[in-house]
Amino acid sequence: MNTIETGTTAKNSLKLSHSTMENQCTLSSDVSLTGVGLHTGKEVMMTLKPANPGFGIRFQRVDLPEKPVVKADVDYVVDTSRGTTIEHNGARVSTIEHLLASLVGMGVDNALIELNGPEVPILDGSGRLFIEAIESAGVQEQDARRVVYSIDSNIHFFDPEKNVDMLAVPASDYMITTLIDFNSKILGTQHAAIKHISEFKDEIAPCRTFCFLHELEYLLKNDLIKGGDLSNAIVVVDKVVNQDELDHLAKVLNKPSIEVKSEGILNNIQLHYPNEPARHKLLDVVGDLALIGAPIKAHIIANRPGHSSNVAFAKKIKQYIRRNKNGLDAPNYNPNLPPVYDINRIEKSLPHKYPFLLVDKIIELSDNHVVGVKNVTFNEQFFQGHFPGNPVMPGVLQIEALAQAGGILALNNYTDPENYDTYFIKIDKARFKQKVVPGDTLLLKLELLNPIRRGICEMRATAYVGNKLATEAELVAQIVRKK
Repeated sequence: MNTIETGTTAKNSLKLSHSTMENQCTLSSDVSLTGVGLHTGKEVMMTLKPANPGFGIRFQRVDLPEKPVVKADVDYVVDTSRGTTIEHNGARVSTIEHLLASLVGMGVDNALIELNGPEVPILDGSGRLFIEAIESAGVQEQDARRVVYSIDSNIHFFDPEKNVDMLAVPASDYMITTLIDFNSKILGTQHAAIKHISEFKDEIAPCRTFCFLHELEYLLKNDLIKGGDLSNAIVVVDKVVNQDELDHLAKVLNKPSIEVKSEGILNNIQLHYPNEPARHKLLDVVGDLALIGAPIKAHIIANRPGHSSNVAFAKKIKQYIRRNKNGLDAPNYNPNLPPVYDINRIEKSLPHKYPFLLVDKIIELSDNHVVGVKNVTFNEQFFQGHFPGNPVMPGVLQIEALAQAGGILALNNYTDPENYDTYFIKIDKARFKQKVVPGDTLLLKLELLNPIRRGICEMRATAYVGNKLATEAELVAQIVRKK
């Protein structure tokens, strides 16, 4: 049985037009679902929770010691054989693609997903019940700008062994077109498309997963879909099946009888659309490409896609974003936009207080980068003794400002940051390119050089005044739980 339970009613839930959602969004309240895992056959309790700006989508295995968390990121994909599986830091979660697609389709950027098992429940094999759960919780706009990446050249992926061809073309929005061709007389060649992600809820989310009868027989024989039944998949019959085989299949699936319809589909369900399989493949593409970790503007054209090719393509797009993002110099600062963290929240997040709190606001925050702002004024207490006739901000304090912004980045990867402190243990390759003087606005940018492991956080730090690089260094911090 699949059930949905919601938390407190959201007072400020929004029905947002996707074209106007310039800010990040999260859930307005908790919502829980209970269902069976397709491959494990075990009942799973899953709770979707609101999260801070820049948190992204993360899964937490609350059934395991230490309750480890894994980011929904293509770098953590470990298996694509029968769905998409991610694993990191001891947290392994399978069959995540339908839920991720539903979160993208509803415009949810930040959420913590708690599970008491290793697999997201399959429910009815589509995204429909996930969408209903998200709607019941409500979607809340946050006071933080959503960063959407555009591409300026085609990104192409081709797998000659599987004959999979995927292409991302520059576009003004996120568009997806899929084509499937299984060389089957029953399915034939099908295609599906959406011109805007806002179409996902009605046109794509209700479309269920599918498989061929010979695949179903193999999976059942090898006990690989312990939670599978004929209520959560379309079964395509692409061969002649006699009555004895149908009777045996009905017995295995605990059904009174099974029939093959004229179009070659088992009689378990009615198709929602003639091209429902192609639409479900589009759903899978949206879910797997969510692992890029950031929304993009591109037209995705996917010919014969599958989970392994989707993930390989997502890696290629993420590499493109990372390469071009690192090629940018100064961060873009628009003081008219609301910050991710204002000074009040920064003061609660960092142990530093006057006169040593050197970050005024955080304007960008993700799982792998942060941008902070330090407004340098003549009233800074250190100018009284540091070149008072020619005030210059000390380089060591510029490094300290970067370190404080880096502390917010490091702790953003923890679900309970208030229980940790950061201590910087190494500064390397520090260079000071130009003076920082009263009246300057110092932009503090830090990017992870490697994933955080065992509490060690390595970051590339750069500080800009306008579009000019003022300071750069490599910083290493240790994250320590408070006693």
